[in-house]
Amino acid sequence: MHIVRGKLIEPLYTAEQIAERNRVLATEIAKGPSDDLLVIAVLKGSFIFAADLIRALHSTGLAPEVEFITLSSYGRGTVSQGVKIIKDIDSDVAGRNILLIDDILESGRTLLFAKELMYERGAKSVSIAVLLDKSVKREENLEADHVGFECPDYFVVGYGMDVAYAFRELPFVGVVTGDAPDAP
Repeated sequence: MHIVRGKLIEPLYTAEQIAERNRVLATEIAKGPSDDLLVIAVLKGSFIFAADLIRALHSTGLAPEVEFITLSSYGRGTVSQGVKIIKDIDSDVAGRNILLIDDILESGRTLLFAKELMYERGAKSVSIAVLLDKSVKREENLEADHVGFECPDYFVVGYGMDVAYAFRELPFVGVVTGDAPDAP
């Protein structure tokens, strides 16, 4: 149990488990279509996972180019109606192998949008790597090609994922379980 910003956070996946899983994922990815590879990290939550996974890819001998895209689900209230591009990539994807990296696959709406967008732009192949797969929340017919961990139906923080911009810096993925008791 960790206390951060007055909250109790129970680790779900430790920094060591994540590091080992990143090495395994990089080895898997290196076996797939990896020539002329363009890695596109979906911001904001994936930034730490993407950085670590890209370094792990380098250790397998891959030298991908790296881009970033910021996508936002939008709609009325808390119900998402679609996806819009906040910040697009600069690279031409035509004829290239694309690896989309995101922190978590839940409904599938955002990653399906990104995958279809890359194919519309002429990508040769599009694969998806996610740190967490929360399949119990899936609404779209989409599965990631490379999954770090299956995620139980918890709201998770850390390793790039936040709640109100807090807890992104944590080196592990955890669950906020409550307020920390006052110090004596």
